[in-house]
Amino acid sequence: MTPPNDVVRAVEAVLFAAADPMTIDSIRAYVGGDDVRAAVEQLARDYAGRGINLVQRGDAWHFQTAADMAHVLRRDREEVRRLSRAGIETLAIIAYHEPVTRAEIEAIRGVQISKGTLDVLMEAGWVRPAGRREVPGRPLTFVTTPAFLSHFGLKSRRDLPGIEDLRAAGLLDPVDLTVEQLAVEKNDDEH
Repeated sequence: MTPPNDVVRAVEAVLFAAADPMTIDSIRAYVGGDDVRAAVEQLARDYAGRGINLVQRGDAWHFQTAADMAHVLRRDREEVRRLSRAGIETLAIIAYHEPVTRAEIEAIRGVQISKGTLDVLMEAGWVRPAGRREVPGRPLTFVTTPAFLSHFGLKSRRDLPGIEDLRAAGLLDPVDLTVEQLAVEKNDDEH
């Protein structure tokens, strides 16, 4: 680590105190000078391999805990909360049919949902309101969030399991399989 000059020290102080990542121009507004980019690059080299790193995200820079040190800061304080069957069904309907209104969820499920079900999903950060449908009454629509994708290890909604995946995993209700089989047989008889 080279002894820091005044510009490097000033840039380090600004980045350390920043609540959000900062661009070179926003750092320059604090410290002035033309060698801010060089100071940032010097700091990035100096902090490489340490417990915290100076990293670039897009065109902004910020300090973050080194990836290999995250386990030291993690606290095992998991709060296990199970979703009700209604919550799971509602989440699945929203994920597969978004954007969807409360009335559409109820039509698909065949029963009314309590307001609390959507509240629990929104509190978990998996569902959010996405605007209003342009129909009489202007009902609120709901969609899944990036936190939903992250929690379930999905890159996008296209990664949700299809009917064949669900069947292979044994997750389809035997009644559903029977109804589907009858529909296939009826279709074969008609042709």
